Amino acid sequence: MARIVQLSKNVINQIAAGEVIERPYSVVKELTENSIDAGASKISIEISNECRNIRVADNGSGIYPDDILLAFSKHATSKITSGEDLYSVRTMGFRGEALASIISISKVTCTTRTKDFDYGTKVECENSEVKKAQTGCAVGTIMDIRDLFYNIPARLKFLKSPKTEFSYINELIQSIALAHPDVSFELKNNGKIVLKTTGQGDTLQTAKEIFGEETAKNLKEVLKTDKISNLKISGYISTPDYTRSSKKDYYTYVNSRSVKCPIFQKAIDMVYRDLIGSKYPFVILNLEIPPEDVDVNVHPQKKEVRYKNPNQIFNFIYSSIDMALAGIKETVHTEPNEESQNIQEIRPPKFIPREETIYVEKDAVLPPIFKKQESAPEIKPVKPAAVSFIKQEQFIQHQNTEPEEMIIGQYRKTYILIEREEGLEIVDQHIAEERYIYEKLKKSKNIDCQILFISDVIAISPSDKELLEANRDKLEKFGYELNFLSDSEVSFKKVPQILSRVSPKEILADILENIAGDIDNIEERILITTACKASVKANTYLNNFQMQEIIKNWRKCEKPYTCPHGRPISKIIEHKDIAKFFQRNK
Repeated sequence: MARIVQLSKNVINQIAAGEVIERPYSVVKELTENSIDAGASKISIEISNECRNIRVADNGSGIYPDDILLAFSKHATSKITSGEDLYSVRTMGFRGEALASIISISKVTCTTRTKDFDYGTKVECENSEVKKAQTGCAVGTIMDIRDLFYNIPARLKFLKSPKTEFSYINELIQSIALAHPDVSFELKNNGKIVLKTTGQGDTLQTAKEIFGEETAKNLKEVLKTDKISNLKISGYISTPDYTRSSKKDYYTYVNSRSVKCPIFQKAIDMVYRDLIGSKYPFVILNLEIPPEDVDVNVHPQKKEVRYKNPNQIFNFIYSSIDMALAGIKETVHTEPNEESQNIQEIRPPKFIPREETIYVEKDAVLPPIFKKQESAPEIKPVKPAAVSFIKQEQFIQHQNTEPEEMIIGQYRKTYILIEREEGLEIVDQHIAEERYIYEKLKKSKNIDCQILFISDVIAISPSDKELLEANRDKLEKFGYELNFLSDSEVSFKKVPQILSRVSPKEILADILENIAGDIDNIEERILITTACKASVKANTYLNNFQMQEIIKNWRKCEKPYTCPHGRPISKIIEHKDIAKFFQRNK
């Protein structure tokens, strides 16, 4: 065995760089996060030489001349001072490894100046050796990286094509820009501007600048606060009719730090599961949580986090997204007054029928619409400590009749055409009614059943019988009662009343098809099957009254975007697009 020797400073830094700096993306990430921690409002990133030359310039606070040499030393940082600080990290970086790693595998020039000095400092680094000189420059920092991995040729072999490496960098800056909408970002590749944001402080505006207006107009705002636990979530999610083919567009953050969080992903997937099927939404969500309640010191790249109370976090994220999709907004009164002290939160679901009871707190001051009148809804007091939920549409004047839709007619006996203020709306009659029936059944505690005095005898296989018997209680919960005549024959005693006219053989075939292979979600599949079979079919003529009923019921749905299988329900063609086609926009 060879003798033990002390490794040189440069070799030590190169070993550490293997964890911190995997590819050009890693360098851009570390330097850009340093710029954000320095309070920069403008950050420019330039990439060239097949992603091996990287220049990051900012207008942040800069580095003090006396600290500049220390900044390139291993485990030197301005962001924490003790071990206890690791449990309350409020900056993007904190390990003090990045710059020491970068100068060990590239040629670095750093030019920096603080507002306290009339001059700047220029530092040149190569092979972990640092040379310092005085220079003139603006306030801020410019990090110029050249010939990345020049002294580690083996690492170069593992890099992908320059185009692929740059795509990683582009996606990174997109993610960082969404988390910091108050910072203006510019990304160039070989002198060409690829991404540019204005830093207006508006996440939706930043999303529009990065992804385009089409994406931005399909986003719904998410905003929820839990003052007791000091939790807040904000951002945007796509409507279920605007989907992606992968989770690539899950932009999730904890305290503005981009994370790959299983709890976040699980909450998103569960909310959208019955809305978009096997597709995925577009998501920009930032969870604000007390730093002491989350551990970001899990992995060198800080992409993983651990929560003190993961179940609480899951439920908070899930309910926030679910409320946003249902059109429920949260209003918290921080300074109660005579009119609002008893109403703590406003939640706006759909239209309430006149006869529905509305619960408010005792002595609550009601808007004029609720003052006693001939047709006013019944008012019942609840305990003063309870939270009130007032539906937004209750503040809209109640009318004896709801206005009818401007239905133009039916297209191919499948689609309902509606004239809307914004354009021509095309609605699939089957999946619109399917969404309504699905939500109605899901809320029902007791489903009306139809007893079948005569039922078809249906042939089944032994495996079908085993599956049906194992889930008999779940089937009965949704109104199905089976009679097993033999090992290969079965008939229905009861079916849900809404399916009384559907062939029992057809019902059973659909049930078996939908629950086979989905053991963990059988109840949901039974519910979806029932809603589908009960809905009006495509290629079915409807009169105006029937179309009005379908649209009126569908409009009341909490999530009127897709059917339970994930298919979109409606499409609006805007007037301007129609006019443009016919050249009427001049």
